[in-house]
Amino acid sequence: MSAPHLGPAARPASRLAYARRTLSAFGTGLFKAFNANKTSWVGLGIFLTVCLLAILAPWIAPYDPIDQSILFRLKPPSEAHWFGTDYYGRDTLSRILYGAQISLTIGLLAIGLALVVGTTIGMIAGYYGGALDVILMQIMDVLLAFPSLILGLFIVAMLGPSIENLIVAISVTAIPQFARIARAPTIAVKEREFVEAGRALGFSNRRLLAGHILPNILPEVMVMGSLYLATAIRVEASLAFIGLGVSPPTPTWGGMIREGFENILDSFWLAVFPSIAILIVVFSLNLLGDGLRDAIDPRLKGEE
Repeated sequence: MSAPHLGPAARPASRLAYARRTLSAFGTGLFKAFNANKTSWVGLGIFLTVCLLAILAPWIAPYDPIDQSILFRLKPPSEAHWFGTDYYGRDTLSRILYGAQISLTIGLLAIGLALVVGTTIGMIAGYYGGALDVILMQIMDVLLAFPSLILGLFIVAMLGPSIENLIVAISVTAIPQFARIARAPTIAVKEREFVEAGRALGFSNRRLLAGHILPNILPEVMVMGSLYLATAIRVEASLAFIGLGVSPPTPTWGGMIREGFENILDSFWLAVFPSIAILIVVFSLNLLGDGLRDAIDPRLKGEE
């Protein structure tokens, strides 16, 4: 992304106008990055389709996801129940559609929170340097020393299983990743000419960080966000599988796999179909993240 020009003629009349111009430039650059690697569009299309199905679940789900019917328990896939039914006679397809709402909401909110907090920490550490940089990065290193699932399990076990606590737990596991990915480019960008020119013009540190450094490191942060969203969904499913997810009967993909695992030999569809849903989402996010990384990082394209 090209550095913003700080000459008098190009200087925005207001911060709002500058913010709009920055977002417009970033959007244009992101569109070009997507076109540079078509797999990004494939991943984005699959992921948006899953999100759309989750949003439309109340209208397209054939049955109530928590409605029990003992007469139809453990029925295999059929015309009436495309993905079969579970131990309580609940429709598996409907539960997968509604479970997508929970799993995607937890993943998106957790990564959104981690992105904001982690990027802020990384930018502050990289921009100011010195003792503050050492202290912040040492804290991040301590968090990185724990595997994501173990750290998330520890936090949820202390706070208790709920949607809010799952979001907090997963975001804490991701914050160090975003702090690391934001710190390195901040150190490089803060020494560039347009930032030095901003200091000479009397711009505050906050304006330099938000208006000039952030737009230049945002693509790398967004790539990390798309890749780690897949990890967040896997962590949420893993926590639900071991009983630390959202409490039943609320459907979640991990919880459905856990319930189906007990009948995996006789009723394979209970665990297989939610697993396929997770596989599709993780696959689409990996395609999206890899495509963005290949398009944005010039070193991967052989450019100077």
